[in-house]
Amino acid sequence: MKLGELRRMKKFVVATKNKGKLKEIEEILKGMDFEVVSMEEAGVNDDIEEYGSTFEENALIKAMEVHKRTGELVMADDSGLEVDFLNGAPGIYSSRFAGEGASDEDRNNKLLELLKDVPFENRKARFVCVIAVVLPDSTYFTVRGTFEGYIAFEPVGTNGFGYDPLFFLPEYNKTAAQLEASKKHEISHRGKALKLMVAELKKRLDVGKSWHFT
Repeated sequence: MKLGELRRMKKFVVATKNKGKLKEIEEILKGMDFEVVSMEEAGVNDDIEEYGSTFEENALIKAMEVHKRTGELVMADDSGLEVDFLNGAPGIYSSRFAGEGASDEDRNNKLLELLKDVPFENRKARFVCVIAVVLPDSTYFTVRGTFEGYIAFEPVGTNGFGYDPLFFLPEYNKTAAQLEASKKHEISHRGKALKLMVAELKKRLDVGKSWHFT
């Protein structure tokens, strides 16, 4: 795909309804040459069933479905928390960990209960983010980013969402929810995956220096 075709693209649709996630993605991709819009802003209002067994499969299912309905350049991510002591759970079920309709607090409380009395050294965990991108010609790719840390004994911090207040980073002596946004975007699973996504788009769209990433 050449630069002329790229310039005719009006929107970069992010296949999510999660406002916290969308805000984070918009902040990280500030400076892109596209109008970044949510799936709802692009006219897709219903929930898309995630029936895959991996982060990659679920991200691609969402991106393909939204692309099919909009014809736009679409990205979807599937992300979650893997806790070693729980054999990788909650994994792809991170958002449904405490049942449908549960709050972030509900999910965090369930995680803390499952790790009750587990010593710090056995609470190693990671956030995983897989991004799938579908281009207007229906070709696609996926990238993966990870963010290593430990599960804290209680939630701390307000600069985040989901499991961020429990995700402790020894090298900073802070949870992910205590980090400044700029630092979190630099080192987080989503920040890493988005940088890989932009690098791959540069190659596939043949835009050279016309694609800006800050």
